Amino acid sequence: MENVVTIENKKNEKFLREKTKPVDSKVIGKRELYAIVAKMRYVMKDAKGVGLAANQIGLPYRMFIARVGEKSYTVLNPKLIARSKDEETEEEGCLSVPKKWGQVSRSKEVVLEGEALTGKKIKIEAWGFLARVFQHEVDHLDGKLFIDKATMVADVPTSKRLKTKNRNLES
Repeated sequence: MENVVTIENKKNEKFLREKTKPVDSKVIGKRELYAIVAKMRYVMKDAKGVGLAANQIGLPYRMFIARVGEKSYTVLNPKLIARSKDEETEEEGCLSVPKKWGQVSRSKEVVLEGEALTGKKIKIEAWGFLARVFQHEVDHLDGKLFIDKATMVADVPTSKRLKTKNRNLES
């Protein structure tokens, strides 16, 4: 997992637990933003992840990328503006917390606002796994890790799905 900031180093854990700064495309510049997103996509794909926040590659910016199914998302300055009261508990893992899995309860549906890479305002209604990914990534940007919310954290995955995924990650 080249270039992923993990909690295995206390200094890095401190950085991951800091709230990120809003992205100002006038300050950062479009060219640099596109370069950051390209790097994030490479790192996420290389690590076989489904989402990646900028702070997971050492950048203090409020932005994340995600890929669920065939759909990719790049969201700058994301904010969850609505969450359903209905929650679902599922196993989660994280590239920044290697070889750990935990049971995390999250809203089944969310509404996310933010900006596209072009600067255009966006609003996305998400449910199921995509809603979970959005909540996980926004938590990263707020300095929170899934292990802070997990009711159980284990070194070994307990579901068949994650055992298979873990085996694939290690090969």
